[in-house]
Amino acid sequence: MTARAGIVLAGLAVLGWGWAGGTGLAAQQPAASPAPDTTLVIDKVVAVVGNRPVLASQVEEEIFSRQSQGLKLPETQEALVGLRRQVVEAIIDEELLVQQAQRDTGITVTDQEIADGVEQQVRKIRANFSSELDYRSELRKAGFLTPEEYRRWLTDQQRRAALQNRLIDRLRSEGKLKPVAPTEKEMRAFFEEQKGSLGSRPATISFRQIVITPKPSEEARVRARAQADSIVAELRKGADFATAAKRFSQDPGSREQGGSLNWFRRGVMVPEFERVAPAEVQARHILLVPEIDSAHVDSARVLADSVRALAVGGASFDSLQRRYHDGASERDGEDVPADKLPEAYAKALAEADSGEVVPVFTVPGSGGREQFVVLQLTRRRSQGEVRYEDVKDRIRDQLGQQLAIRRYLDRLRRSTYVEVRG
Repeated sequence: MTARAGIVLAGLAVLGWGWAGGTGLAAQQPAASPAPDTTLVIDKVVAVVGNRPVLASQVEEEIFSRQSQGLKLPETQEALVGLRRQVVEAIIDEELLVQQAQRDTGITVTDQEIADGVEQQVRKIRANFSSELDYRSELRKAGFLTPEEYRRWLTDQQRRAALQNRLIDRLRSEGKLKPVAPTEKEMRAFFEEQKGSLGSRPATISFRQIVITPKPSEEARVRARAQADSIVAELRKGADFATAAKRFSQDPGSREQGGSLNWFRRGVMVPEFERVAPAEVQARHILLVPEIDSAHVDSARVLADSVRALAVGGASFDSLQRRYHDGASERDGEDVPADKLPEAYAKALAEADSGEVVPVFTVPGSGGREQFVVLQLTRRRSQGEVRYEDVKDRIRDQLGQQLAIRRYLDRLRRSTYVEVRG
């Protein structure tokens, strides 16, 4: 009998029924000496949340699940008791969220989406085994007698997870789950608890750059503006916008969609675009880029070489950046994993030392324009152990969200019947 099978029969044990006690005939027999207690305890209730029991088998299941993910069981009985108590509290928290989500009429989880998720998960797990026999054998090791039993368990788990996630998302969207600022002590304690699972810190590169983009002549700008005006005139006469976009637009991302930009909010587009857009719009556009010839490209290359020479000579990189940098490009890169650098950056920085201004290199820009990069390496860090300073900001965000959920759970506990037994 597996722990999961025991859950199905738990009601018998909770009510104290024995296997031979259901006929009612015993009351009709003459009094006799007390018979030995033959009640078979299949499971027991370790907590109650609302009107739902938390069973000992659930606790063992959760511990088993954590073991499969790398948890090492404590070596002392006292520590093992502490672990079980911690797991009971976690299950109570989960049940509180599930019950609250079920009470919220605005939260729905359909059978179809759960079935789709379960099917996807089952296929993913099944693909790890070369035969059905191996698959069933591994399931039995995990406590599932049949694949159908595993599927039923997985269905229940995915539904519960979906309800919890929908509730948390809803609370956040309504502003009812605002992050709680953790203290420095809490953040450091969290780091100590989690650092064993953080792995090693990859080698990283930090730099600042000046990106110089070839600029069109005034004549090219005038020609592009004149073409734009003529397209606007035709559109006002009734020409089809999508057809015009496919014919004239130089934006590869929207041209084939008839210039469609879909829905967007203010703050995500360039200022010139947002000045003519309301708070949230669904828009189309036709992008015309003034022509840039080889002379403009050569001029940008000469400027980039000149800017680099000034930087190497000791001129303020910040001042040069303010004067020459293309504002549409990132100014700095902070602790970028070395193996995630774009090819041009990786090549240029391969042998550079901290503080060095590397030779000018090129990268592709918008509209196919070639851009020239003047870059100074500010820091190179080798692979090593993750430090608190490396993840401090991430811890603050993550812990802030967890503390907000903890505060919400504490409110739920005060308004819900919760009893922990034993």
